[in-house]
Amino acid sequence: MNELSHLDESGAVRMVDVGDKPLSRRRAVAGASLSVAPETAARLSELPKGDAIAAARLAGIMAAKRTSELIPLCHPLPLPHVEIEVEVGEDAVRITAAAETTAQTGVEMEALVAASIAALTIYDMAKAIDSSMAVTEVRLLEKTKR
Repeated sequence: MNELSHLDESGAVRMVDVGDKPLSRRRAVAGASLSVAPETAARLSELPKGDAIAAARLAGIMAAKRTSELIPLCHPLPLPHVEIEVEVGEDAVRITAAAETTAQTGVEMEALVAASIAALTIYDMAKAIDSSMAVTEVRLLEKTKR
């Protein structure tokens, strides 16, 4: 693809017209990492604000459902399935977000937003005990259409 899909011939921003595209089943998986101190990783389910992992899962799902409200040119999509996995390592938390739909456009942005917000939720819940955290490696891992 050589052209930006969200710009018209004159360079003005526009929403992509997907009205003539057929419906297809689409899935996207995105990931995000949060570097944390080992002590933080050990305490994620016992933080003063509550279980950061459970909160991150809920926040990621909620964010995926509201992506079109956050990213101006995203189409609102029905999301029959959003899944957030959180893996706590020794010095990092890895989040994987999967989003699925049957629509005329993909769900990459929904998966990316879900992974990002899940990571930021853990950051918010643990910032009082770990000022060295960093959200890293937010990226699309998989995209399928059938």
